[in-house]
Amino acid sequence: MSYFLYTHQYYNVDMEAYMGLIYKAEFPDMKIEEIHQKVYSELKGKNPGFSAEAPVDPNIEEVAKGESTYYKTLAENPKAYEEELQLFVVKPFYNFINWCFFKLGFQASTSTFLISIISYAAILMLVLCFLMRILKNNTLAVIITLLFSLFKPLLEASRHASADSLSCLLLLLSFYAFTIRKSFFGATIFAMLCVLARPEYFIFYSLLYAFIFLYKAKLHIKTPLLILSYGYIFSSFFLVQYFNQIAWSTLFMNQFTQVQIYPVSQPDAFDFSAYLHYIKSKILFEFNSSYFPILLLFLVMLLANNFSLTNKKNQAQYLFFAIIYGSVFLRFLVFPSLVNRMMIGFYLLIILAMIYIQNSKVDIFKNSLEDGK
Repeated sequence: MSYFLYTHQYYNVDMEAYMGLIYKAEFPDMKIEEIHQKVYSELKGKNPGFSAEAPVDPNIEEVAKGESTYYKTLAENPKAYEEELQLFVVKPFYNFINWCFFKLGFQASTSTFLISIISYAAILMLVLCFLMRILKNNTLAVIITLLFSLFKPLLEASRHASADSLSCLLLLLSFYAFTIRKSFFGATIFAMLCVLARPEYFIFYSLLYAFIFLYKAKLHIKTPLLILSYGYIFSSFFLVQYFNQIAWSTLFMNQFTQVQIYPVSQPDAFDFSAYLHYIKSKILFEFNSSYFPILLLFLVMLLANNFSLTNKKNQAQYLFFAIIYGSVFLRFLVFPSLVNRMMIGFYLLIILAMIYIQNSKVDIFKNSLEDGK
């Protein structure tokens, strides 16, 4: 499947921005006009039907006014293209990996999607390792992993030049390090990298650390260590925001109301009424078109078997899943879109947690980080 994805790559429109950041990192003195020319010449040579060069379809419904002509404008206007790059610098770890592949000799366009394919394979290997430890049945673990390999959101993320697959891998690695390897240090490192790949995961990790704080005695984690660990994650998020030139309000207006050609030099004023209107009009539609309702249905059926609000073990389970869904809704308030490929980290976390609850014979809280069991 990884080889098929490599030979049948989908050229999404974000690719041109990530390529531009590669050239800016490798050739800091190169003028934006030359970077612009190199990026679009390479894309046009490898994929003549690249969407930014395609004719505008007047029948496509626009979410934000002007989005149907936005990418065509970028392909023709180096100055507008330069400002668009600022929308993508907020994923420094993903951009760093892309640059590393470029340094290894891959073309800029290949570098931007190669990490998604490698992350896809690594996610499946990690899922297999997790299932083998939990299920104690290697044949069943392989079968379930094969089914995971066909999970549509995971395949969609693997076809895109985006940080979705990489951030999902880092998220799962942080949980694997914490729950299976009993390494709080390793979990912290992977969590930091996850935030540096997709900053919005900071919302989830902040709520998760509050959860860990409530159960720190059972998990045998000392408060100073927990605060220090969260400090590293907070520093990662703060570092991204410090170098970010585009405010959240500008990003929202650009994505969901009226596309701005110059979001850095000429941003539109934030319209709070437009924000509220968009949130109210989209929240149920976005949620219902995702996998979250069906996963919630299975969660309710699974947890209903031993439902008890007074049982402390059950309370921990309920709170963990509430944190996931709470993070999703808080993220929606910041960026009101639940595109399935961007949600794969949460999807896989819910599914793997359900498998753990259904099959694990040992309460996770009985395993201390020190005893290594």
